[in-house]
Amino acid sequence: MTASVQARVLIVARDDALAGPLSEGLDRLGWRTITARGPYAAVAALGDLQIEAAIIDLRSMGDDGLGLAKRLKSACNPRRLPVLAIGEPDPSLEAHGFDLTLAPPMHPAQAVMRLESLVRNAVAEEEFELRLETFADRGRRLDLPEPDVSLFRVLAIGEPAPQFLALSNALGRSGAEVVGAFTAYTAFDYLHERPFDAVVLWAGESSAEALSIAAGMRRNTRLYHTPALLYMQQESYVTMSEAYHRGITDVASPETAEVETAKRVIELARSYRRQTAIRRALEKARSSGIMDAATGLFTRDLFAAHLGRLAHASRVRNRPLSVCVLRVADRSEVIQARAGGWLDRAIPQIGSMIGRLVRVEDTAARLAPEVFALALPATPQGAARAAGERIAAVIGCTAFEAGDSKQPFVVDFDIGVAEVKGPETAGRALEEAAARAATRQAG
Repeated sequence: MTASVQARVLIVARDDALAGPLSEGLDRLGWRTITARGPYAAVAALGDLQIEAAIIDLRSMGDDGLGLAKRLKSACNPRRLPVLAIGEPDPSLEAHGFDLTLAPPMHPAQAVMRLESLVRNAVAEEEFELRLETFADRGRRLDLPEPDVSLFRVLAIGEPAPQFLALSNALGRSGAEVVGAFTAYTAFDYLHERPFDAVVLWAGESSAEALSIAAGMRRNTRLYHTPALLYMQQESYVTMSEAYHRGITDVASPETAEVETAKRVIELARSYRRQTAIRRALEKARSSGIMDAATGLFTRDLFAAHLGRLAHASRVRNRPLSVCVLRVADRSEVIQARAGGWLDRAIPQIGSMIGRLVRVEDTAARLAPEVFALALPATPQGAARAAGERIAAVIGCTAFEAGDSKQPFVVDFDIGVAEVKGPETAGRALEEAAARAATRQAG
């Protein structure tokens, strides 16, 4: 790996039996890797590189691997480092500091899905810590939701084949509440009616319907992160790569003991429930009583205080931080709507949409009546612009009322983006992003 390429994933393994193919696959998918052969080399790599996650091959590392997760996390502190284990799922591994365990062999596309989710959750946990401080400065307290200690809820979708029923029974014995759905229609009824920690899809004679359900889940924002395990025959025509690229989280076969597959499902459910708790905690900020009353976003002063804290944390944690300013563009129909007071009526809905369209770890604010800002942790400038353009595109597809005798109007944004280089430049970066948005508007 050349010095100019930034590694994102640390793989710790004594040999390349599992690590070699995984490393090559992750590199091809944009998650550059570096491999360490032992604990000391792994810790040294964390000190030199901006590693986002670590994967430990427990089979090759033996006892050294078992105690390594906490050591790596400590070496990265205060940056949170997700650590995955390649090994047989075991509930005791959570106590050793592992965020998720996946059974070997780990397919690169499968690993990327889990890495993206775990890295985002790590950033969200960091953001929650910072919001605790920002809100405490204003006399408000944020608390984590009460831990959910109920049985894991698993939706089993597919025909009641003997193998599938055996897996459902194994899940029940492993501490899960299993609900069965025989058709896709029934499955989505259940998914919309109640929350589930994991979904198991039985491929049976054909995997087409199971893959269609998984793809449907990935198109739904509420179900996007829910893990889905595909239970299919080994001789199925569907390749592992195709399954993972279609939205499947893990793949298992009836040839594997049902108890082992049940452990894998429970492991996915445990990880998902933890991520959901953090998202709920961050969303509670909207009802804190100190947000902008009309939009539910951060106020200008609250955003400025939090941005300063974010900038300091980004330097300490060695993560990028960007700001994006969205200014309502002066198009002819918007000017007319503003004159008639209809734009003012639409602003609360626009602000609310921005709040729903950003990632849960991002901070959205209303700086002025028609100006919004985003603070995006762990995000370089290019990705921040893409986020702003995506939000503008979605809102640009929405028509707002302009009065009984006039056509509804749409809103476009002028966008300015800047990357925050340090705590002392946070305000300057925000001014720079706002100036770029204003320049676009003037042009």
